[in-house]
Amino acid sequence: MTEAGADGFEALAADLAQAFAAGVATPWDDDAFDAFARRVFAWQFAHNPTYRRFCRDRGVTPDSLQAWTGIPPVPTSAFKHLDLAPGPLEATFRTSGTTRGAESRGRHGVRSLALYRAACLPNLAAHLVPDGGRLRLLSLVPPAAAAPESSLARMLEFAREAFDDGRGGSFVAPSGELDLPGFAHALERAVDEGYPVWVAGTAFAFVHWMDGVAEGRVGRVELPDGSRVMETGGFKGRSREVPRAVLYRGIEATLGVSPSWIVNEYGMTELLSQFYDGVAGAGPRPEPGERAHRPPPWMRTRVLDPVTLGPVDPGEPGILCHVDLANLGSVAAVLTEDRGVAVEDGGFRLLGRAEGAEPRGCSLTLEDLLSARSAAEPV
Repeated sequence: MTEAGADGFEALAADLAQAFAAGVATPWDDDAFDAFARRVFAWQFAHNPTYRRFCRDRGVTPDSLQAWTGIPPVPTSAFKHLDLAPGPLEATFRTSGTTRGAESRGRHGVRSLALYRAACLPNLAAHLVPDGGRLRLLSLVPPAAAAPESSLARMLEFAREAFDDGRGGSFVAPSGELDLPGFAHALERAVDEGYPVWVAGTAFAFVHWMDGVAEGRVGRVELPDGSRVMETGGFKGRSREVPRAVLYRGIEATLGVSPSWIVNEYGMTELLSQFYDGVAGAGPRPEPGERAHRPPPWMRTRVLDPVTLGPVDPGEPGILCHVDLANLGSVAAVLTEDRGVAVEDGGFRLLGRAEGAEPRGCSLTLEDLLSARSAAEPV
């Protein structure tokens, strides 16, 4: 195939979107993934001078690449210091604010929101709407118009367009506070109508709802059968954190949704695809801390030693390194500070953040990237 367009991005993005449309039930064998990964790496090598210099310093070029596992990853911390998305952008997503100020926030430039949508929707459908049809989506995340730099807000806008019955909405006030009365009213209406709903929000938003019930500001409800919850984590920078098992018991007690209908979404600003830890309503599942997340076919995850960045032995914990082909417009291989252990079928069990300072391997990789930026040759 001859890639069209000024730099070939549009044609490659279209090929990827078409492959994503087959859904998550259609597996990709290693050869199929490797073939796409090589094309993505070749495009990024050609059009990102900082990343190209970084890869060359490691002796990796499109011609020398032996397999997708050899694509040099960049740490999430690099997104705080470098613009890793060459070319015109449709959006820039930023990580949530921290106590260190806006300058420490990571930023991920997105060249194609259509490609982001193509990666989000099949995965969402398979895990949150496996029964098909439309559900009322009640979101505890600001709408995308109010939070244009939030990748989660944009993802839920895609979900609303694709799956909502037209009567859902976001229940976050302009101030950023959860609109408890409005949310409670929407829940009560669903109960009165016997209409199943999909509630989506961060873990901290659900804690805020549970606190409102405990304090008597709103009342608990028993949502109709088939209602489901997607929680996305999100205690970073908060003064209070609740273990996931406790959180799920609280959701069940205040919303009437059993843990088998609660699904955790694991994603990050630096990736344009997401992981889920199960299918809503698929039956009894392990306790929240024992659940495994699995990638869609266009992602692969490796568990690496935090110092050497070499693969760990099977069953051993390490830091997670994801290769996300939806990241065509930036960098596909991303090294996280999240700890995990590999499980069958390419999944992993999250063990939390790496303790203390940034893992040594990530820190050294960032230093090399910053050096590559200063020495990068012009395109």
